Formats: sequence, C-alpha cells, structure tokens
Amino acid sequence: MRGHSRTLIAAMLSPLTAGTYGLLGLAGAAGLGVGGFAYASRWPSSQIFGRTLIAPRKAGELALTFDDGPNPAWTPRLLDLLAKHNVRATFFMIGKFAKAERELALRVAQAGHLVGNHTWSHPDLSRAPDSAVLDELTRTSDLLAQITGTPVRYFRPPFGARRPYVLKLARQLGLISVTWNTMTTDWSEPSADKIAENLMRKIETNRRRGYAANIVLHDGSHHGLGADRGPSVAACDKLLERYDRSHTFVTLDAWQ
Repeated sequence: MRGHSRTLIAAMLSPLTAGTYGLLGLAGAAGLGVGGFAYASRWPSSQIFGRTLIAPRKAGELALTFDDGPNPAWTPRLLDLLAKHNVRATFFMIGKFAKAERELALRVAQAGHLVGNHTWSHPDLSRAPDSAVLDELTRTSDLLAQITGTPVRYFRPPFGARRPYVLKLARQLGLISVTWNTMTTDWSEPSADKIAENLMRKIETNRRRGYAANIVLHDGSHHGLGADRGPSVAACDKLLERYDRSHTFVTLDAWQ
C-alpha cells in the first residue's frame, strides 16, 4: 500500500507524467487515489492520516466498547449485565441521543463506565465540511461533560471515517481518537452465537499476536432510538462468561 501511495503521489504531482501516460494512466492513478483514501480514512489500523488508539501489547486485556447509544430499549439491560460481572466498559454516545436520554447517559457514567464522543448525529467525517466537524465534536463533548460532570477525553469517528483535519481537531479539543481491532457486523447479524464466535476468533488472533482486544459492539443505532440490540447484548454476555476469569476487562483510559 505504501508503494502504491508513493507512485500515486509522484503521478499526481507531475503534469509531465500525466501527459506521458495519457488519460488511461490518469484514470488508473485516480482509481488508486480513491482506494488509497478509503484505506487511510476507514481502515481501523491505518495511521496514515494521524494516530489513533487501537490496542496495546497487553494480550490479557479486553476493552468492551459500545457505540450509538444511549438506547432506552437496551442500554439499561446492558448496564445490568455489566454490573452482574463487575465489568466497566466504554460507551461512545451520539450527542442527540444523549440529549434525549440525559438520565440514561448519566446512569452510564454513574455506574463507573467511561463515556466517549461519537459525534452529534453520526455523519461521515471524512466527507463533512470542516465547520460541520467542529460542530459535531464540540456540541457532543459539551453536552456529555454537562451531563456527567466530567470532561470527555475519548472520541470514536462514526464508521471509523476520518481525515487529517478530523484527527487534528480532535487533538485540539483534548480528545484521543479511537478505532478498534475487534469488530463484527453485530448491527445486522441476528444470531448472538455468530456475533460472539466472530469476536472470539478475533480476540484469539490478537492474543496470539500479543495484543489486547479493543472490541466494538452496539447498544444503539444511529438511525434512531429504540433499535433492537438483543443479539449484541446476548453476545456480550457470552464474551463475559467466556473471558471473565482468563482476561482483564478494562476501559480505554487504562491504555493511556
């Protein structure tokens, strides 16, 4: 990928190259450009556009993170489940949902969980105007700090989508940008068993490589409040039962 990027940059910077290879070569370079941008902006482990927190070399640690809440239909049940196992997690909340469910957002924080910024309305920040990115991040951080009484320190871009300005702005706002190394399609998979099995496979792959697992599940949906997240919560229960004694569950601030 780096070799392709260097070739692409040279082609883009040299009009002579474009003229030499003609329109066909230019179209090919443009195709590589789209692919390179997609990798840099969306691949969770990519650090091309800036540093993100993924997971350290701590093979015995698991960080449960939940996106797109708070969700009045399932977040309370998830909180009960985590309390049963005495596990703390990280919740990346959508600002407009936290505004609608202030008491639930506060309950998450009061239960000892870490609350993070997942923007106000869940846009694709790799394509959003700078002014919109600023509004999405600041409104959400301000609201969550007001609700919980604690400054927000962690930010996960929706879809993992980012660009240099997004990560630079996050740093200026005192936010640590977070991606992941363990995720599956729990938002669309109806089988809790399949969700859990896919995540366990990735957890074990990370462990063999010597890394902790930064696990993404969803307690809500960016499409609206009240989404059915029963399979995700049931899969979380399976992970807790499987790793409760063999691993240490942490919140993301343990890795800073």
